[in-house]
Amino acid sequence: MRRKDREMPRDFAEAVIDRCVYGVLATVNEDGTPYCIPLSIVREGEWLYFHSAQEGQKIDNLQARNRVCLCCVGETRVPEGRFTMEYTSAVVFGRAELVQGDDEKVHALRLLCLRYTPQAMADFDKAIARQLARTGVWKIHIDEISGKQNHL
Repeated sequence: MRRKDREMPRDFAEAVIDRCVYGVLATVNEDGTPYCIPLSIVREGEWLYFHSAQEGQKIDNLQARNRVCLCCVGETRVPEGRFTMEYTSAVVFGRAELVQGDDEKVHALRLLCLRYTPQAMADFDKAIARQLARTGVWKIHIDEISGKQNHL
């Protein structure tokens, strides 16, 4: 990290991930060009989970090259009259893998739903019964994580 004065500890970076609205996943296309896409994510320990369709550019990239980078931005503020941005952020480098077992898929989807739609959990089991077979669930192991803050 170039700006060591803005570097924050691991628990700070994890808190940014846990509070952010979404993360942006960066992958690499077959021709070497970058591809990134926003995701709804949830963290459990050393793992980040997200759901997806079972096909598409993101899936093609993950299946061929599982090394990824995920960026999360937390709080932001533009101070009046200053040429700067105040922010919190976290960056993760890791390896993505498809969740294979139904038990882990349901667990990850439950975590995601508890985070994003806790008011709808009464319908969770019905939704899982309808959607599980056609829903992809991926996890990213957090190999490296860094947090950064410019004064808020």
